[in-house]
Amino acid sequence: MFAGIISDFTDKLDDFSGHWWFLLVILAIAFFDSVVPIVPSETCVILGGVAAAQGHYPLFAVIGAGAVGAFLGDNAAYELGLKAKPWFERRAAAREKTRKRLDWAKEQIADRGGLLLITARFIPGGRTALTVSSGITHQRRSWFIGWITAAVLIWATYAALLGFIGGKAFEDDHTKAFIVAFGSALGVNLVIELVRHFRKTSHAVENPSE
Repeated sequence: MFAGIISDFTDKLDDFSGHWWFLLVILAIAFFDSVVPIVPSETCVILGGVAAAQGHYPLFAVIGAGAVGAFLGDNAAYELGLKAKPWFERRAAAREKTRKRLDWAKEQIADRGGLLLITARFIPGGRTALTVSSGITHQRRSWFIGWITAAVLIWATYAALLGFIGGKAFEDDHTKAFIVAFGSALGVNLVIELVRHFRKTSHAVENPSE
């Protein structure tokens, strides 16, 4: 029974993602996920990758839709941070906790640079926090755009390829294609979260006073 439900669900996803306008859905969701991190943008790009493997549209179109949507969304988040900068500065002057958070954000961006933007793109919620923080701390726009361009291209290519490879491996079984692609994405995200957890724990042990 459960297998039947999963099969029906993936069949509907397959039908939905097989239309050309699904590329516009990918672009829109990638945009909104960058600003409000509650929308599953990776899922949509993976679906697009599976559909590309089935010949509905080219793989590069999926990568392009995801990358353009994410790029526009990240820049919108940067603008939000830029506009909110005066409010945060006033709050930081009045509250030590806010000031410490702003100082921490500046230090992280200064120490780890653009590579942090690439890493954060693979962390739902984390990417929004960092792009908004880049605006609040008034990072150079040219620097931000350069690194964000690299980040969204890497991210969109990774997600689309997961779907494409899964779709090619199981051309005759769409249910398995979706499960393998989503399982791979979840596995990668789990590894990233574990690495972040151990690094944070290690830092806390080495710097107990912070």
